[in-house]
Amino acid sequence: MTKRVGQAVVAVALTAGVLTGCATAGGPDVGAVQSPPPGRTVPYDLYTHCGIDEARIGSTYFEAEVPLSDGSGNPPEGWHNPTQRGTMTLKSAREAVFTDDAGHEVHFRARPGARSFKRLCA
Repeated sequence: MTKRVGQAVVAVALTAGVLTGCATAGGPDVGAVQSPPPGRTVPYDLYTHCGIDEARIGSTYFEAEVPLSDGSGNPPEGWHNPTQRGTMTLKSAREAVFTDDAGHEVHFRARPGARSFKRLCA
């Protein structure tokens, strides 16, 4: 492999890491989407690896009204790990609801002033 090809591969890998958020360094950003207008439903991959606790929509950080886990820091039975594919509906600037085809529903509330997730997990 030439030096230029190697540099191009590294550049692509770094760009991919930036675009996927912190999937390897804590994960909750993995499902982040641009903030839809209130009432609109958009596809969303909810990060579940350390339980269901937080989500980011646009630049707003949300926390689950009722966090879910198996008691050992994993998603409860019936949830995929590390993400659960579904949809997110922004009910208002402060409320969002995640739903999926398995029948899960998680209500989230915005954390005013938050600039990051409360905790990152590996």
